[in-house]
Amino acid sequence: MQKECKAMIKTKSIRNINSKYIFFSIIILGAIFSILQCFHINLWFDESYSIAIANHPFNELWTIGSHDVHPVLYYIIIKLILTITNGSIICVRIFSAVPLIIMGILGYTHIRKDFGEKAGMLFTLFSLFFPPCIVYASEIRMYTWAMLFATIMVIYAYRIFKGSGKINKDWIIFSIFSLACAYTHYYALAIAFVINIALFIYFLRKSIKNRSKNGGFYVENLKRGIISAVLQIIGYMPWLVVLMGQVSSTDSFWIGVPDFLDILEFQFTGNLGDLLHIPAFLSWPFTIIFVIYIIYMLKKYWKKEEIKPAKMLLSLYGAVVVFIGIISIVKLPILFARYFLTMTGMLILMIVILLSVDTNIRRVIAICTLTVIMSLVANINVINDNYDQSNSKPMEFLTSDLQEEDIFVTDNVGSGFVLVTEKQIPYDRVYFWDRSHWNVQEAYKAYGKTIWDINDLKDYKGRIWVIGSGNFGLAEAVNTELEDTTILKQEYFKTKYKSYEYAMTLIEKN
Repeated sequence: MQKECKAMIKTKSIRNINSKYIFFSIIILGAIFSILQCFHINLWFDESYSIAIANHPFNELWTIGSHDVHPVLYYIIIKLILTITNGSIICVRIFSAVPLIIMGILGYTHIRKDFGEKAGMLFTLFSLFFPPCIVYASEIRMYTWAMLFATIMVIYAYRIFKGSGKINKDWIIFSIFSLACAYTHYYALAIAFVINIALFIYFLRKSIKNRSKNGGFYVENLKRGIISAVLQIIGYMPWLVVLMGQVSSTDSFWIGVPDFLDILEFQFTGNLGDLLHIPAFLSWPFTIIFVIYIIYMLKKYWKKEEIKPAKMLLSLYGAVVVFIGIISIVKLPILFARYFLTMTGMLILMIVILLSVDTNIRRVIAICTLTVIMSLVANINVINDNYDQSNSKPMEFLTSDLQEEDIFVTDNVGSGFVLVTEKQIPYDRVYFWDRSHWNVQEAYKAYGKTIWDINDLKDYKGRIWVIGSGNFGLAEAVNTELEDTTILKQEYFKTKYKSYEYAMTLIEKN
């Protein structure tokens, strides 16, 4: 009997060691896979805004950021990274891949403990190889970090719900990451709001239902939930004032009528509009397979206790979408596919729970293999776009004849902002000619000065780089409306990175 026990312990230890090696292998391979696309300095408009605002002093960053459409925590963090790394864009890109690696580690440290080894391993795999995650692994924006914060918040909300952890510690961690969500992205704020409300309602109902019994667990957690909510509101108060001002002053928004098929495809592939990292003939079958699989598994196991967490996640996901939808209808349109990346951690966790209870091993292997293949296709296309030689041509044209006193004029298309940010041109040499009267001058202080009439530069003498997109209309307007000007040279460039176009003109004003 003693020998049998020793053999069982030894076998279990070997299995645990092997499992650990598999986890670590997936994490290491996934980390390498996700950062392969990071080693370039190309920017597109949103990324240029992240870098530009982060280069301002902290007090200006907060003020300018209060006129942006996102909170400022991410900008503050990358300001620190830029300071530490001497302005390295590549380091900031790698920083965006870090949340995927942390989520992969969470598969081993958290999901494995809460939902079993199979679910943990699948979560690690999907965190590092799910196409939308890979597509945004190097994006200099807050999406991957908002996704990570929301995922950690969900994990600890579930632990609080189950009462399976150290409850005070769980509430503290939940509260911290709930607040981090709110300061990182407004979709993450919506997730935090819905989950806080869900926990409050759950513990309130249980407290009332069990008041005549031993309902101490529910009452204590109801109290903790109220304390947590109060502390979160206090912690968010500095930005809550900003948010209320943004909501009350917003009378228009750049997001149009939502395309729900775009949103659906994006959640599984990372494709958005014309940016097809996975060809449509592959992306849509892949999306449909996942949707069918989720519906099939939910229907088949609906009454099974094992998929209860997946049903809860689906309900929370749906509640967030409804909440955002109501805001879009009542106040301003904010339904946009890219923002759904903040919710992808919830989607991944729901999928892996369903996969972990699926007894058809071939089907599980097929879905995992298909996911890795689609992620490989996406990453190859992203890498090809990121490192294409066409991307460096506009900057080469600029730097070949750049003089220290040159100024820059760009317009609402924003291509010029990309180049001046990449080159780190001082703000006092950059002018945003708001020809379309967007009324974004406060937010665009991240780049430089706003002018509404090009004749504001009538007293300037020297060279002007006019950078537009698609055609030379901006340069023609500058050359026509300003007196005593001469076009020295101009050239048009089309790049692979985000399909950006640059119509660059150098004008001499006497």
